[in-house]
Amino acid sequence: MTREEKAQVIEALTAQLADTQTIYLADISGLDAGSTSNLRRACFKANVKLAVVKNTLLAKAMEAAEKDFGDLPTVLKGNTSIMLSETGNAPAKVIKEFRKKSEKPLLKGAFVEEAIYVGDDYLDTLVNIKSKEEVIGDIVGLLQSPAKNVVSALKSGGGKLAGILKTLSEKEG
Repeated sequence: MTREEKAQVIEALTAQLADTQTIYLADISGLDAGSTSNLRRACFKANVKLAVVKNTLLAKAMEAAEKDFGDLPTVLKGNTSIMLSETGNAPAKVIKEFRKKSEKPLLKGAFVEEAIYVGDDYLDTLVNIKSKEEVIGDIVGLLQSPAKNVVSALKSGGGKLAGILKTLSEKEG
């Protein structure tokens, strides 16, 4: 690879890192061609972009990007694949599901909405991260709940109030 080609790859990687809020680094070494193809298919279905990258080029792209990747560059050893997604937990779900049949891919680290996770131990934590849409749905549900309770109480309370007034008017008569 010429110096010119390396510069182009670094530039492209830097642009991808700048545009993406969810970046996972995984080790998929040891997967045979069929398994790798299945992993790529699973990533495609989950709207996750998977690419094998050179560690030195990715490290330079991380340096050039205007994000703080913290300790993430320290995991750039051995075979590294980058997984890019718009949804914070999508790559973690793909990895976890794929590991039901295989011991790879291993999570090296992740950058999710400016939070940094280093090591495979964080896989379950990352699977449980809610997407922006899920959080908004939860908030809308919570906001609707009190309104529903008030309406319900008014409906049932109105009947009770009418019954109490009727009883009181009968006693007076």
